[in-house]
Amino acid sequence: MYDAIGHYLIHLIYGYYPYLAGTVFLLGSLLRFDHGQYTWKTGSSQMLSSRNMRLASNLFHIGIIVIFFGHLVGMLTPHWVYAPFLHAGTKQLVAIVVGGIAGAMCLVGGAMLLYRRIFMPRVRQSSSLMDTLILGILVVQAGLGMGTIFFSLGHMDGEMMLTLSSWAQAIVFFSGGAADYMQEVSWIYKIHIFLGLTIILLFPFTRLVHVWSAPFGYVTRRYQLVRRRG
Repeated sequence: MYDAIGHYLIHLIYGYYPYLAGTVFLLGSLLRFDHGQYTWKTGSSQMLSSRNMRLASNLFHIGIIVIFFGHLVGMLTPHWVYAPFLHAGTKQLVAIVVGGIAGAMCLVGGAMLLYRRIFMPRVRQSSSLMDTLILGILVVQAGLGMGTIFFSLGHMDGEMMLTLSSWAQAIVFFSGGAADYMQEVSWIYKIHIFLGLTIILLFPFTRLVHVWSAPFGYVTRRYQLVRRRG
C-alpha cells in the first residue's frame, strides 16, 4: 500500500506538477502583463534603507543568474552533445565548483535581503506577504542547492547528474515517463526540484515578473547623440 502511494506521489509531483507549474507560469505572466501592468515592477526598497543593499543585491542577483543559466544549460543539454570531449564526472565537478560559488553568493545575498525585509521596520511595512514569502523560499532553495553538493561529492561518476538531466529533458521535450527517473533519487534532490517547481508556479504572483523586463535592448540599440544647445 505504501509503495503504491509513494509511486503515485512520485508521478504526481514529478510527472504532472511540472506541467501545472509551467502552465501557470506562462499564462499567469501573460495575464498579469495584460491586466496588471502597474504591479509589473521590482518594488525596490533601497530608498527606504540603503544599508548593505548594494552588496546584498549584487550577491543575490549575480548568484541567481549564474545558477539559472547553469541549470538551464546543464540540465537541458543532451549527454551526446558533450560526451565526446567532456566526461559526465568532469561536468559534475565543474557544476559543483561553479554552482557552489554562485549558490553561496545567492544564499548570503538573499539572507541579507530577507533580514532587511523582516527586521527593518520601514522595509517590512512596504513589503507584501508574497514579497517576503518568495524571498524566503529562494533562500531556502539556495540552501538546499548547497546541500546537494555534499551528496554529489559522494558519487562523482556523474550518474546522478545524468539521471536528473534525463528527467528535465523528458519533461521539457514531452518524452513521457519522466517521473520514472525520480524513483531512486535521493530525498534532497526531490525536495530541491519540488521547491524549484513551486517557485515557477508562484512566479506570476510575485515581483519576480520583472525578470521578463530585463533591459536586453540596451545592448543592441543605437547610440543616442546628445548635443548642447547653441
